[in-house]
Amino acid sequence: MGKKTKKAPDEKAAEKAPDVQPTDQVPEMPKEEFSATDKSKITMEEADKLQAEMNLGTCGHVDHGKTTLTQALTGVRTDRHSEELERGISIKLGYADTVIGRCVNCPEPDCFWTKEMIKQEYAKKGVASKDVDLNKCPTCGGHIKVLRKISFVDSPGHEILMATMLSGASLMDGAMLLIAADEKVPQPQTREHLAALGVMNLKNIVVVQNKVDAQPREKVIENYQAIKAFLKGSVAEKAPVVPVSAVFKANLHELVQFIEKYVPTPARDPSKPTRFFIARSFDVNRPGTKIQKLQGGVIGGSLGGGMFKKGDEIEIKPGVKAEDKYIELTSTIDSISTGSALTERAGPGGLLGIKTTLDPSITKSDGLIGCLMGRKGELPPSTDNITISTQLLDRVVGTADGSARVEPLRVGENIMVSIGTMTTLGAITSLSKGKARLRLVRRVCSDTGMLLAISRQVNNRWRLVGYGRLEENQ
Repeated sequence: MGKKTKKAPDEKAAEKAPDVQPTDQVPEMPKEEFSATDKSKITMEEADKLQAEMNLGTCGHVDHGKTTLTQALTGVRTDRHSEELERGISIKLGYADTVIGRCVNCPEPDCFWTKEMIKQEYAKKGVASKDVDLNKCPTCGGHIKVLRKISFVDSPGHEILMATMLSGASLMDGAMLLIAADEKVPQPQTREHLAALGVMNLKNIVVVQNKVDAQPREKVIENYQAIKAFLKGSVAEKAPVVPVSAVFKANLHELVQFIEKYVPTPARDPSKPTRFFIARSFDVNRPGTKIQKLQGGVIGGSLGGGMFKKGDEIEIKPGVKAEDKYIELTSTIDSISTGSALTERAGPGGLLGIKTTLDPSITKSDGLIGCLMGRKGELPPSTDNITISTQLLDRVVGTADGSARVEPLRVGENIMVSIGTMTTLGAITSLSKGKARLRLVRRVCSDTGMLLAISRQVNNRWRLVGYGRLEENQ
């Protein structure tokens, strides 16, 4: 970090300790590959108005610092809901964007910045926010080149919110797994979230050893060694372990460097049929708004394939349930938001807000979470009955000791299935050769071949017990 960040004494010691520093050395960064726009020719302000390229998840046990770290990197506090603020924990999926840049003069890792880090560094120098030049390095004054814009998907860590975490995992291109340095490793949801990343086939992972300021040097080293032992044999076995203090904003340059190295922007195919996974939905009208000024319902989520443009006719499946029937929805895209700006068209990557012509009473209070949205005529059918392949884990993850064995599935049993952003209960009607036929409580709309997570009730809590794929959706 050098002279950029003022660290607590224990953090300085931790950074000098070879066992605590990331053991995987980051090679020289390759020349940037630009996915859509030549970012070498745009400013940080212009990049902030572009669509994000990649969704980076934050995962880990409750109170290990996911939301605090997201705020340190983006300047956005993702806990917005009144109950979240009152209880001090994340309940819904959080979201925030930032632009990552690189100083052309400074050496690695001090050359890596996010927009918020630049603002904070200038604030330490007494520079007013309105006078900050985001394209000028606060350390050397050199030019900062734009690398990319990314979206953060902040998952809740509480055990009762595992279904929400699994919904968020379906949107992630990579993840940060946060593990606190001041608690025993692993905590129950550390184990469960890591298993979920494996189930969802997320291999681009950076492990963050947070709260290194809260422990003496020896304890930080012991915690680091426990983390490495815990990761052995998992999807994150080769992931770097980066020590940080989210509260004191220490080692953020190193963290951004490893994000750039280990979580690349995936290849996208805008020519595919549109698949927009709905993670949030809102009524943005204030109480008392006159009918003439009412705005249509807003839908938040991420495009897994295809392209949207303003004016497109869209459909939403399975839609809303009225009595015993599902009503599939059709609408028109009124506007597309990339977070800080409106755009005429958008493709896969990043989180988007889509304003529609839907009655806002339909979208209020996250009423459309789990639905799939696409251009009219491009979505698969929705169904109450599906066939899935099943692969059970050896042990139930998420419990205090993680020692309970996973029992075989049984006909008549109710299990929880997470497909995309949809989570629904299903009764097993038949079992045969690693496949299960389910009758669902809530309809799903999904392509065959989609990955899914399987959970069952253990001690009155839904626990992740396996995974599979959608084999038949009718």
